[in-house]
Amino acid sequence: MGVRAILADPRGYWTGLTRAEQGVTAFIVAFAALLLFGLFTGGLSPTYFLFLVGLAGMYALMSLGLNVQWGYTGLINFSVAAFFGIGAYGAALMSGSTSPIAGGFNPMYGLVVALVAAAVLAVVAAPTALALFAATAFVGLGQSLYPIARITILAKIYPERIGSALGVTMATGDLGQTVLPPIAGAIAVALVWQAGLAFMAPLLVVAAVALWVLLPRPTRTDDAASDDGSPVETARAVLAELGQSNVLFFAFILFLYILVWQAFTGLYPTYLVEEKELSSATASLLFSLFFAVGVVVKPVAGATYDRIGIRGSLVAVLSGPVVGFALLPLVEGVPALATVTALVSTMLGSGAITQSYFSDAFSESVRGTGLGAVRTTAATLGAAGPVVFGVIADSGYFDEGYWLLAGTLAVVVLLTLVVAD
Repeated sequence: MGVRAILADPRGYWTGLTRAEQGVTAFIVAFAALLLFGLFTGGLSPTYFLFLVGLAGMYALMSLGLNVQWGYTGLINFSVAAFFGIGAYGAALMSGSTSPIAGGFNPMYGLVVALVAAAVLAVVAAPTALALFAATAFVGLGQSLYPIARITILAKIYPERIGSALGVTMATGDLGQTVLPPIAGAIAVALVWQAGLAFMAPLLVVAAVALWVLLPRPTRTDDAASDDGSPVETARAVLAELGQSNVLFFAFILFLYILVWQAFTGLYPTYLVEEKELSSATASLLFSLFFAVGVVVKPVAGATYDRIGIRGSLVAVLSGPVVGFALLPLVEGVPALATVTALVSTMLGSGAITQSYFSDAFSESVRGTGLGAVRTTAATLGAAGPVVFGVIADSGYFDEGYWLLAGTLAVVVLLTLVVAD
């Protein structure tokens, strides 16, 4: 029975319940009324009231999951308790004042760690594709926090060489995307597909421990300095700085780059197999070449930004993809396709350039918030790239789609040439 039906006939709903259900419902309503009475009369502090509500809601969700699986489906499944425990321990180890690992962090950090830890386990243990996709979304939540922290830290350590520093760190990501997928594939083929993901979990733990040991903990002075304004004041400051100089323009450039990058990477192997009639192994090799070239391009692009600024460096890395996308439908054979792939891969350097620019453009007080706002907006809108490009491909215009990408980047290059540095 839906909520609307219950509100329309509450008496009928109540008489339709069993004696046990009526007792449980009455107890819950009475307990909620008692809590509200204590809150409004001053017997309970608002903080303790929220703690009790959160605790009750947490156990209610867990019991609901157990009831659905054990009572409705008749399946004995202890994974609910396992995920509950992982989330609880993850949050406690991050935010608890007596934690032996970290401790003392804002509870929101504990919430994120709990979600990501549970999501990593869910990815490994996912029984269906839908569960895998849902768990992957939560893993992406944790990954999305890393670039902002990385950029803000590097901006403080290398204020005069942010482009070079960011280019090198971003290149390591391409190195991982080049080396780790074949390893994961080999493990998945030899064992099960979950093992191809699970082997990364110990590496992530080692990386987390290394970061905790090597990075200095923030002092109370740092915490106070980073909390010198309300969220509303911070948002106003970010909006004010977005209106300065060419920040919005280059935010639009970042969006177009992510749009084109996701459109290309999402369907390039499929294009090579279906349109160029290459084997899956050869297509995978060319796709890996795209990221392998990025290992070299990103440090060079970042260093170029440090030397000549954003205009010249951005034009340099985006000119190659214009030519590459225009030639891609016209060339045949692995050597020619490898050359075109290398040309297109120079666009990977634009991420190091634009993000270095944003690090310089925002003041230190709002750098993290500003970078987060720009990246989140650009990445969210840019995620439409594979969808739009897929529709074009399914309509029989796969080749023409790459000419559209070439034209889009050509417009970006022309706009960049006329904007002030």
